[in-house]
Amino acid sequence: MGVQGTDKEGGAIGPQQPISSPWDLALGTAGGEENNVLWIAMAGTHQIWALFLEDGKLPKGGEFKKGTCIRFVGSGNEENRNNAYPHKAGLAQPSGLSVAPLEPWTCLFVADSESSTIRTVALKDGAVKHLVGGERDPLNLFAFGDVDGAGINAKLQHPLGVAWNPHHTLLYVADSYNHKIKVVDPKSKQCDVLAGSGVAGNVLGPGFEQATFNEPGGLCVGESGKVLYIADTNNHHIKTLDLETRTVSLLPVTVEDVLDAAALAPRKIPKLPKSAARVGLPALAVSPGQTLHMELCLSLPEGTKLTQDAPSFWALSSEGKPRSPDRQSFCAPIPVKLAQSPSSL
Repeated sequence: MGVQGTDKEGGAIGPQQPISSPWDLALGTAGGEENNVLWIAMAGTHQIWALFLEDGKLPKGGEFKKGTCIRFVGSGNEENRNNAYPHKAGLAQPSGLSVAPLEPWTCLFVADSESSTIRTVALKDGAVKHLVGGERDPLNLFAFGDVDGAGINAKLQHPLGVAWNPHHTLLYVADSYNHKIKVVDPKSKQCDVLAGSGVAGNVLGPGFEQATFNEPGGLCVGESGKVLYIADTNNHHIKTLDLETRTVSLLPVTVEDVLDAAALAPRKIPKLPKSAARVGLPALAVSPGQTLHMELCLSLPEGTKLTQDAPSFWALSSEGKPRSPDRQSFCAPIPVKLAQSPSSL
């Protein structure tokens, strides 16, 4: 698959099937072997589709061969319409999926962005039900806000991601336009703020309430339900929420973060190539307790170009029997980045 189209039925095999703006994926099971289907949030046609990775069948549907991609839920009309018949239900730009494969839920949780709701799709019969957010009028897609509460009394604004935590039987929601992470108890339908002040920003804490995000868009539960990973989209960061200590930390995913982390991490002394320039210094006697200061000045070849993505290093080694063997050699980053090989140094 890879051709955009307006087909709202599907049924073709692989590349022969046009699709429209797939926004999220979730691995699941449909009438066959375990994990034999890939559920697709087809935002462009306001539907949920199924791509069969092995032979299987849909609830209240026929059997399908491996590679078949077909509509599972949604009329294709942009609506907030729940229905026991999956093809009569209406979604509005579904953008996030998460599977709860075990009883009593056995459903797909759907972040239905344009209706500002979280919906459920029963895996046994395809019935679409309301969980939190929105309102009762299926044609009103403007019932958004930022309100804690149960069911329809809760308000979200353009949720983009959902993540099911089977260890705590809770659902986490990336409430994108409210710049918050919320938590839903599917049993009581209670929806509350988990983290985020509601102001767009990039503050890590000290606690969940003081942390700030900027349109968080994706979530993933890890560490046996103990942590929640967040794609903090407009901050260009991946963050970690420790659900036990209620702390927010930053994973080193930007170029600057990677370089900072690399500078602090224990470093293995590189083996310099034979072509690397070497500078020998005359022997210098150092008395016990004496501090030795060294200054390194680099003279780069003419025409050398600088780039932010190619850090180079210099290494210092000593001979003899120094008083502190663990300080015998080390390497450190050069304060400039070179486009050419570090071996020229």
